Amino acid sequence: MKDNVRRVLIIDDEISIRKLLRVSLEANSYHVDEAVSGQEGLQMAASQRPEIILLDLGLPDKSGLEVLRELREWTQVPVIVLTVLDSDNDKILALDGGADDYVTKPFSVPELLVRMRVALRHSQGVAEKKDLKSGPLTVDLPGHTVLVDGEMVKLTATEFNILKVLIKHKGKVVTHRMILNEVWGPNSVEHTHYLRVYVGALRKKLKTREDIPEVIVTEAGVGYRLLDLD
Repeated sequence: MKDNVRRVLIIDDEISIRKLLRVSLEANSYHVDEAVSGQEGLQMAASQRPEIILLDLGLPDKSGLEVLRELREWTQVPVIVLTVLDSDNDKILALDGGADDYVTKPFSVPELLVRMRVALRHSQGVAEKKDLKSGPLTVDLPGHTVLVDGEMVKLTATEFNILKVLIKHKGKVVTHRMILNEVWGPNSVEHTHYLRVYVGALRKKLKTREDIPEVIVTEAGVGYRLLDLD
């Protein structure tokens, strides 16, 4: 296998989806392995050691959430969930269970490729860097400083902590529960109204001019995503 080819494992029982993904991914320098059941997917994840996994939630032998839980017992390989289930609860369960992102079927192949690139970058230690960036935004975690287009922006301690959670997971959806747990603690995971107020204030501070793009987007009913604008 060539050095620049990334290995992806598709765990999906729909042959049409696997065929579409194989053609699209191989055209974009991915090596594709396929599994048609949860158990086969777990075995191939262990034997083939993919760099990223595309996981369907509706598998014939066990749920995708169960497969995800078993994967997370031994690996942090990026997992993007593919699902026809469009309820907020399904997305939240997948994300809280350790998925890096989700894409709802039918999906846009270009969007999926972008999500995969973001997940792969994140897995390579983005969160370990001192300076974290997204477009005009630069955050120095140790120094607790935030710059927008090179200009200092003053944030409250709570606003900074919310931004820190989002930027550590840049490009990924972070659920309300995950943010509330990290910023306020486990006893506050139901207080989403607090979070909406603080995120609204944070957005205003980060948009220092009209031409500055929004970097925090809302995933309705689920959480927030800090865009990967690099």
